[in-house]
Amino acid sequence: MREHIAHLISQALSSAAADGVLALPEAPVVELEHPRDPSHGDYATNVAMRLAKAAKMPPRAIAEAIAERMAGDPDVASVDVAGPGFINIRLSDEALRTVVREAREQGASYGGSDLGRGERLQVEFVSANPTGPMHVGHGRWAALGDSLARVLTHAGWDVQREFYINDAGVQMDVFAQSVTGRYLELAGQEVEFGENWYRGAYITEIAQEIWDADGPRWVDVPAQERELAFRERAYKQVLDHLRHVLEGMGVVFDVWFSERTLHERGEIEAAIERLRDAGYVYDAEGAVWFRSTDFGDDKDRVMRKADGEYTYFAADVAYHLDKLERGFGRIVDIWGADHHGYVKRMEAAVAALGRPRALEVVIGQLVNLFRGGELVRMSKRTGEMVTFEELLDEVGPDAARYFFLRRSTDQPLDFDVALAKEQSAENPVYYVQYAHARICSILRKAAGYETDAAADARTFARELVPETTDLAPLADPAEFALVRKIGELPEIVEVAARRREPHRLTHYAEDLAASFHQFYTVCRVVDPAEPALTAARLYLVDATRVVLETVLGLLGVSAPQRM
Repeated sequence: MREHIAHLISQALSSAAADGVLALPEAPVVELEHPRDPSHGDYATNVAMRLAKAAKMPPRAIAEAIAERMAGDPDVASVDVAGPGFINIRLSDEALRTVVREAREQGASYGGSDLGRGERLQVEFVSANPTGPMHVGHGRWAALGDSLARVLTHAGWDVQREFYINDAGVQMDVFAQSVTGRYLELAGQEVEFGENWYRGAYITEIAQEIWDADGPRWVDVPAQERELAFRERAYKQVLDHLRHVLEGMGVVFDVWFSERTLHERGEIEAAIERLRDAGYVYDAEGAVWFRSTDFGDDKDRVMRKADGEYTYFAADVAYHLDKLERGFGRIVDIWGADHHGYVKRMEAAVAALGRPRALEVVIGQLVNLFRGGELVRMSKRTGEMVTFEELLDEVGPDAARYFFLRRSTDQPLDFDVALAKEQSAENPVYYVQYAHARICSILRKAAGYETDAAADARTFARELVPETTDLAPLADPAEFALVRKIGELPEIVEVAARRREPHRLTHYAEDLAASFHQFYTVCRVVDPAEPALTAARLYLVDATRVVLETVLGLLGVSAPQRM
């Protein structure tokens, strides 16, 4: 509807120009917004004020010319000119009924668009080191990345989800040494742990699994051979566990990309030589440097150290070159707050590879856990950090995802564990899911399935209220307030996709649930004395169910039919 109204304004401007009333040097982009005061209408635009200088006319005169030519359109109830030239537009009742019909008929595709025009886009997120459990920040990035991928797909992009496995480098050797140390302790040996070794309880658990399977088999094996075997074994155990935990929250990756492959295929050296050929690499002090200052970075960056070792940056450049060569038009990386200073050099590298602006980096801020107002610092089970898995086990995947997504990623998130488990209207995810469950209960009762536990509203609602249902009886302000909220979803999805901000959908879901609860309080849905009104309201109720289910699906949260 937003696009339709913008099109009507453009048509009015073209008509005014054709009539000689308005001199238009070029067709303007019509921008619409919702007035803060609903009494001013459904949409407002300042297009007349923006055109005044070019058209050499008072903005109010331009606005009046637009209003005159929009009058009479069946989708527009009124067009009012306010102040120096604002235009306020109110939709007709029939236009609002059309919104309801479109939402229900389009089902799960409602709110979607071809904004992305099928462009291939990759979202890389989480990418935790395969040397231990994920912290709760990884959980936030998992929810963000997966929901963003869902939103972008809904808005017309061809999206791939990717996890980058940092399985090369010193941390993997330290990981193997740490597991080996705990294994030898289990064998009764005294081990002096290195300062940089991993000391978490999970290291002992991995070593215990090896001991339980193999016993003392590895005690007398040469150290290098033993560490190599333990590195591969422990790496696989951790990676399988990461995959299992993520899938437990509904996050499934299309690609798990191993950093090792970059080394094995010589891609890091190839990336360096490509940048050298482009004039962005030079040798100094025995090292190989990238001229990132050519792209606004504060200093040039080392790619290969004087000892011949590649830097992490060099591997990341090769990795992003690999992404570009896989045909992605856009790359979105979701990184933790501690990587903020790394953004400029990677943007510089991608630009030097010939694809400026192809890389977008979304920085996810940290998560603070609270329980009953008290900051949670340690796990009761291990006495160490609370892991993402422990949080997921305690609050469940729906609450975890929803709470992770409620705030913009550029803000730290205070996650209240107690609230996430609460079954009340104070818990936002419970509040939204309850609205969906209540709708399903209304539909079951109306269809005579109240006692049928297996009854699925998605299957019988179409028979209960067919597409041909007359919506003319819908006229109550509470009904139209709900309809207007339903009509906002397409623009909410578009903004969330453009700005990479899926948190907007949580706010929308809560507003939609509130509008439904208000409607349900004011309007009696099933009234045997009013069969036509009952049918129209059941249609509206089912349209609301469809939209709630769609929004929760974009968030990766379930839409329960019973609670």
